[in-house]
Amino acid sequence: MSTTLEILEAEVLQLPAADRSHLLERLIASLDLDPEVEEAWEQEADRREAQLAAGSAAIVPGHEAIARLRARLSN
Repeated sequence: MSTTLEILEAEVLQLPAADRSHLLERLIASLDLDPEVEEAWEQEADRREAQLAAGSAAIVPGHEAIARLRARLSN
């Protein structure tokens, strides 16, 4: 690791948790630059939103979705 990167890392680690989280989101977003992937996610979000609006899908609370997944995986 370069000295510049080490200094930057040390400075970032001293930021408040909320600022580090925001920075992490921005860094991850900067890696996702494939337009085809972005378009696919946009289409999927639109499809799911349409299903919710049409009543053909229901919102499931996060804790319930995780419980369902755990139950499926334990079988």
